[in-house]
Order: sequence, then C-alpha cells, then structure tokens
Amino acid sequence: MYPFKFNPILKSTIWGGEKIIPFKHLNIEQPQVGESWEISNVPGDESVVANGTEAGKNLSQLVKEYKGSLVGDSNYQRFGDNFPLLIKFIDACDDLSIQVHPDDELAKKRHNSMGKTEMWYVIDNAGGKAHLRSGLSKKITPDEYAAMIADNTICDALADYAVQPGDVFFLPAGRIHSIGAGCFIAEIQQTSNVTYRIYDFNRKDKNGNTRELHTELSKDAIDYSVEEDYRTHYTPKQNESVELVTCPYFTTSVYDLTENMTIDYSELDSFVIYICMEGTCTVTDGDGNSLELQAGESILFPATTKEVKVTVEGHVKFLETYV
Repeated sequence: MYPFKFNPILKSTIWGGEKIIPFKHLNIEQPQVGESWEISNVPGDESVVANGTEAGKNLSQLVKEYKGSLVGDSNYQRFGDNFPLLIKFIDACDDLSIQVHPDDELAKKRHNSMGKTEMWYVIDNAGGKAHLRSGLSKKITPDEYAAMIADNTICDALADYAVQPGDVFFLPAGRIHSIGAGCFIAEIQQTSNVTYRIYDFNRKDKNGNTRELHTELSKDAIDYSVEEDYRTHYTPKQNESVELVTCPYFTTSVYDLTENMTIDYSELDSFVIYICMEGTCTVTDGDGNSLELQAGESILFPATTKEVKVTVEGHVKFLETYV
C-alpha cells in the first residue's frame, strides 16, 4: 500500500471565513467555507481517495478491505471498521457556538457513538485579533450552569485566550470550548459528530430562528473542574520531533523542518497522518512511493509504512498524528 491523499469535504457555515479555499489551493468560488474535512469516516461524510489505483474509493471501503494493514492490528481490534480519527481545517470568521462533547461512555449510552476528545493547533490568528475559549474559569454547579445559559452570562465562566500561531489546546471530552473569531486551526479529534450546543449568542438563521440548545443533555456531559491554564505548553524546535499531545485517542507531534529527515515507524502499529500547515516537501515511504505535501494538504500513511523520508523544499511545518 502507498500513502493516500483525499478530496477535501468542504462545509459552508454561518461563521465561516475565506481562508480555506486559497490555503488549500482550490480554484473554486465558495464563500464562507468554515471547515475542510481532510480525513473523515463519519457516515455520510466519508473521504474519497484522490490518488493512485485506489482513487474513487472512500475511507470506509479502504478500512474494510485492508483492515489492520491500513490502521494497525491493535487499532483494528479496538475500532473495527471505524477509522478512529477525524482531521479538519477550521476557519472562523465569527465565534462558533459554545459547545461540549460527551465522553465514550455517555456517547455510547445516548447515541451509540464514540465520544469526542480533540485538540487544536492554531495556524493563523487574523493579525493578532483571534481568541478562543477553553474550560471553566471559575467553579460552578450544574444548576448554576443552566441558570447562566438562561440569563446569557455563561461566557463569564469560561477561560478566554488571545491566541498566536503555534498555540495548542487539548480538549478532553467534557471540557466546554468554543473557537473564536479570527482563528484558523487544524483540528484532530475522535471520529464522532456528537456535539452539544451550549450557547449560540442568540444568533438567528436566515429564517429568523435561533439554533437549538442542548442545556439538559450538556449538564451531565460537562467536566466542572477548574484548571489554572488550559493551554498546552511546549518548546518549539527545528529539525526534530516535538510531542504536543499524547492521550488514549491520539498522539500528535509537530515537525518544523529546514533539513531533510527520515522518520522511523518500524515499531509503530498504527497508521500515521501528516497535516501540513506551512511550506512544501516530498514524502517517500520505504517502498519508494512519493507524494508532494504542501500547506493545506494531509496524507494518510498505512500501518505497513516502515519509514518516511521527508525531502524539504526550503521549509515545511506539519503535524504528525497516530493512534
């Protein structure tokens, strides 16, 4: 098997911006694209292969056909035919709704779904104007939470961050959060589309209707603990791997390269995904299969990949994630 590229699944939203189309080098006119789903096995939104002899097949078909050879034997035993990660680029021209996601146990009970733990990597911050919300800034009870939804003061209880390119936030299931206006981010998450909308700033759609809120469902899903700082701190380095997040659902590192590098996956029983934020490189697996990777693109390497040679064209920065 060779590395796979997929056709992006573009999502127009009421809060979307205008960055995704040029960032992904797409010669189309589609205003307010809020999300580009890069690699997805969400039912109804399965990514379709764009390269090689498997072009036209979707990710669900690949997993069913190749099983552990694609995702890793341990991952196939754990997840079966469900590809475990969903990869997105998100461009927020306006604030997204305040949200929370249930954990695996609650999502399975209520929706027969996986929960959603996720992470954000900030690519751009609209010239320093971007912000986001992550976690509670003060202790509240479930009843106080519901009252703050009702009187439009819930944002007063949330930690709000001005963000810079390279900032990272880890969002375990249960943590209240919202991507704010000006954020352009890469998102890595469990494959789940279960979201509880907590608050939407009383916005109305084109028909004058406010969007549904899930106050009662979210009360039991929220982690009400308070932390001093919800950011993920790391020391940026060039020409070596820098681990950002490791959790039961994914491990993610960032590579900021100005030199060629060979990355060894011979001991890893998992697929690997590269998500490129800056620059261009050529990636070549141990069998000699090569693909160009540039900003706005993602590549899936099957679990049979033993090594990847990265040949840099000046400079490249990408995220590496696996399970």
